[in-house]
Amino acid sequence: MLKRLDKIRFRGPKRDEFLDPAESPNASDSECNDDVPVKHRSSIKETEEQRDPAGSGTMSAAPIQDYKMSDADRLNEVKGHLEIALLEKHFLQEELRKLREETNVETLKQELEKEKSKRVDLEQKMNEILRSRYESSRLWKWLYERFGVYIEDFRFQPEENTVETEEPLSAKRLTENMRRLKRGAKPVTNFMRNLSALSSCHSVYTSAIAFIIYMNAAWHGWVIPMFLFLAILRLSLNYLIAKGWRIQWSIVPEVSEPVEPPKEDLTVSEKFQLVLDVAQKAQNLFGKMADVLEKIKNLFMWVQPEITQKLYVGLWVAFITSCLLPYKLLGFMIGVYAGIKFFIIDFIFKSCPKLRDKYDTPYIVWTNLPTDPQLKERNNATLSRRVSETVSDPAGGGDESGRAYNTKRGPFHEVFNLSENERPLPVCENGWRCCLINRDRKMPTDYIRNGVLYVTENYLCFESSSSRATSSKKNKVIKLQDITDIQKYKVLSVLPGSGMGISITAPSTLKPLVFGAMIHRDEAFDAIQTQYMKILNSTAATTVTNPET
Repeated sequence: MLKRLDKIRFRGPKRDEFLDPAESPNASDSECNDDVPVKHRSSIKETEEQRDPAGSGTMSAAPIQDYKMSDADRLNEVKGHLEIALLEKHFLQEELRKLREETNVETLKQELEKEKSKRVDLEQKMNEILRSRYESSRLWKWLYERFGVYIEDFRFQPEENTVETEEPLSAKRLTENMRRLKRGAKPVTNFMRNLSALSSCHSVYTSAIAFIIYMNAAWHGWVIPMFLFLAILRLSLNYLIAKGWRIQWSIVPEVSEPVEPPKEDLTVSEKFQLVLDVAQKAQNLFGKMADVLEKIKNLFMWVQPEITQKLYVGLWVAFITSCLLPYKLLGFMIGVYAGIKFFIIDFIFKSCPKLRDKYDTPYIVWTNLPTDPQLKERNNATLSRRVSETVSDPAGGGDESGRAYNTKRGPFHEVFNLSENERPLPVCENGWRCCLINRDRKMPTDYIRNGVLYVTENYLCFESSSSRATSSKKNKVIKLQDITDIQKYKVLSVLPGSGMGISITAPSTLKPLVFGAMIHRDEAFDAIQTQYMKILNSTAATTVTNPET
């Protein structure tokens, strides 16, 4: 397009005639009016020449001609510019038409208006949301200021696994903890002691008054309010006691135990004895608690079916009764039965132990419930009895004396280097667990040994349970005939069996051998004493028969 415009621009001076504006493409009326001043100017010049045909003379002919020539050039130049402008307008109009055809301006305007309306709607919605958030934030801020402390309590947090640091073993700390336990359990023990005294009529007047008040409350259905009133009364008395009032009321008079002041400087033996005493108390306490828990567990696990069956039938009767009878009548019956059982029946049973052993069902059930150690002993006894019945000859006892008895480490006669005829007596087929205290030895490993004690027809045998006792060097065999003295002995009360043991004196030892920590000490002592007396009697009879020997 620029090349075409350049051609038109340099073509102007060579043309002698003007284009007719009406013939130019897309010419308008305003564009055609541009030629009017030019024609008017040329007509003015012609009239001036006609008025003065001769002119002003020869002197002015050349300048006039030069003026006309310059005016023609100017006109041609203006003509060229006009043509260029017209062509540019033509081309621009063509491009505008094409653009209008390619893009619909009205549609774009409509879409633009829609977008503007959408933008206005969005701005309004954003303002509403911001306003509502601001109002809600103010509400949440007010709620958090009022109830934030309580809301924080309900926030879920991961559970922290904290490991408590264990204190090292200390005699002072152990003693103090036992005293704390005793002081903490004192209110409970006093309460149970008062109940027992109330049931056994320790104070006849107090028991009678309590029985009348309770039965009257049970008759009118005031048992639960009565217990609640007693709890309130007890708390009130405790409050007065805490404020300094001296109020002491108990059915059984309390015996104040002397409190020994703690000693600061203790010798090694005193510390050791103190630890042993505390350990004994802890052992007995834990043993009682374990017995109670094991009995409850065995009651519900049908370990003793005939006992658990009674509980099972009783629960069914209670369930059916609770379904059929109204709760008011049921509560009345339970309250009256509890009063009669507590104040009358228990008093009779405590006064007459034989009646209690025969007819007190809860007492019979509880005493007959076995603990886990008792079950283990029963199973071991049953197993050993079955083994002995299987191995022994049912027709007679001819080969029974020659039957080999096995211990944990092998045949009995090989463990103790005895003849095959020597075997444990029936009373101690499984042996008695104990510890051998040999005072002749100074090494701690040889001074005390854990093991099992057996008695045969002629020997007293101790099998050490130490892992290093692979040979018979650690075992002890004492001939009953060589024993000079047998006595009951108590080593330390903290050991199993309350420290009960047996002291054996023999010529082979300087000091008596002590078999301590025996749970069945009396049974073992009777068996050893009986067999020892048999040996002595047989020896005396042999001496009388053969005086020469």
